[in-house]
Amino acid sequence: MRRQKLWIAMLAATATLGTSATYADFIDDSNVQLKFKNFYLDRQYQDKPELNFGSWSQAVTLDAKSGYHDIGGGVQIGADVLVQHAVKLNGRDKKPDWILPHDGKESKDHFGKVGATLKVKVSETELKVGDLLPMSPVVFFDPSRQLLTTYSGAWLESKDIKDTKLTLAYIDGINTRYDNQYQNLTLFPQNDFAKAEAAGLSTDDGMYIVGIDHQFTPKFTGSYWYADMTNIYKQHYIGTDYKTTVGEKTKLDGHVRYFDNSESGDKLYGNIDSQAVSAGLKVNQGAHTVQLGYQQMFGDHGTRATMFPTLGGWVPQPYLDNWSVASFIRKDEKSWSLGYTYDFSELGAKGLTATLRHFEGWNVDNGAGNKRGKEDENNVIVNYVVPEGKLKGLGFQYMFIDTNYDNIAGGFDLQEHRIATTYTYKF
Repeated sequence: MRRQKLWIAMLAATATLGTSATYADFIDDSNVQLKFKNFYLDRQYQDKPELNFGSWSQAVTLDAKSGYHDIGGGVQIGADVLVQHAVKLNGRDKKPDWILPHDGKESKDHFGKVGATLKVKVSETELKVGDLLPMSPVVFFDPSRQLLTTYSGAWLESKDIKDTKLTLAYIDGINTRYDNQYQNLTLFPQNDFAKAEAAGLSTDDGMYIVGIDHQFTPKFTGSYWYADMTNIYKQHYIGTDYKTTVGEKTKLDGHVRYFDNSESGDKLYGNIDSQAVSAGLKVNQGAHTVQLGYQQMFGDHGTRATMFPTLGGWVPQPYLDNWSVASFIRKDEKSWSLGYTYDFSELGAKGLTATLRHFEGWNVDNGAGNKRGKEDENNVIVNYVVPEGKLKGLGFQYMFIDTNYDNIAGGFDLQEHRIATTYTYKF
């Protein structure tokens, strides 16, 4: 199935839905939100000031999700629409900043994205075709900048089997946070889609996905996912999660995750034979939360992509415990992290939290005869959400990031400040 066929089918079905929009369930069960986000980012490189970038922008997003209309035989249909628009308020000249869309030479002053999704539901099985925001171990959308990274394709999810979720999906394009059109898939660090296309380093055959999540007990879950990004790489994922309560106040949340990667088809990025293991533990008692993480890379990556495989377009991989700006995904790298969060509600400041987190990575393979590399990162994150009153839901976030590299090719020490103000109006 190609992208054009998916969109033709989606638009035709959505047009049909327009004639049935007067039905009660379609309207009454709808969820329409208007989201506002004011976002400032400033990144300063210690020894490379010519690389510095940043911008200040305002975005408005219309997120409209319909209810379902029963068309008979137990089949229900609906449609979702996502309209995003942002305006640059200020920026360090017009150089590309990977936050706002650009043409390779300069960023745009204002831009928008429009996406639509057809959804069909039978019992506890739902098919979505069109604009997708996946949250899975093998592909994930990106909410970290101003506008969202989205995907085009088809996503089938079934919960008809007790305690089990089955997923079948096909992704045929990506619309990144700094773009406003769908592109063929590439492999990081190739983030310039025009260059990837010209060099034959993108795939128009898309990504095929299978996933199984099972709740073995109320405390223990297990997952297996498989993805084939055609002609680039294949990925197997196995994960387990365990949640429990110790005493009356202490909550434990632990997990272990494993990825196995290999080349696919025409091997556009070379031979790939790599693995990653990560484990995490979160302990919460009252206002205090402590988070621990360990992560290790094994094996060989492709000759054209020397890190753990992620999609081109700066796509996040939050299923790796130490994923951050530094990401800690280089060849043979080992890393650990320690975080602490305090909830100020107990001091009377409901809605206010602060997080400190440190990452440490080492043992990076720089080739035979070369010294091993290391990197570290420190984060300070402050969040506040107005808990009540007319401004309930108004959110503020400040994030400080300090990243340092030692004997890492292409790694430049940097400091970054991010400030975001968000508000959602629900119709």
